[in-house]
Amino acid sequence: MGRWRDIKQGKTHQNSQKESTPSIPYASIPAKIKAFLTDMFMIMMPTAYIVTYLIMGSKESMQGSLVARSSLGVIFGIIMIAFWCIKGQSPGYKAYDLYLVDAKTLKKPSCLKAILRYILFIISATFIIGEIMAFFRKDKRTLHDLLSGTFVIQK
Repeated sequence: MGRWRDIKQGKTHQNSQKESTPSIPYASIPAKIKAFLTDMFMIMMPTAYIVTYLIMGSKESMQGSLVARSSLGVIFGIIMIAFWCIKGQSPGYKAYDLYLVDAKTLKKPSCLKAILRYILFIISATFIIGEIMAFFRKDKRTLHDLLSGTFVIQK
């Protein structure tokens, strides 16, 4: 009560009040999920078709080859990393106005951070806990975002 009375009577300085800092528009979890699914259908599916039928020749030979399945993940990773390094957006991120940014500079991440983020994404997605932790954080960052020093914003 004393504070309100002091403010009303003008006894406190205006500088004592906290200045509002601009908040970072963190991307919502549903937007990130939709963007991921969009990337899977726009990038992974055509790549999988090309590898399965044009390179391997059939579905059975694709399923039997660990090298072919692993190379599919590597090709997808290279394409995603290229999008993140060049634009800070993948096609799915662009569809939902999401941007991948460096946590310190708030600009698109370096290629080294993008590579690290993708590798950590594979590990984080394998042990699902890395993805689930976004549901318990205010900034909606996942384990691979925390460890790579990046996050996703919505403009």
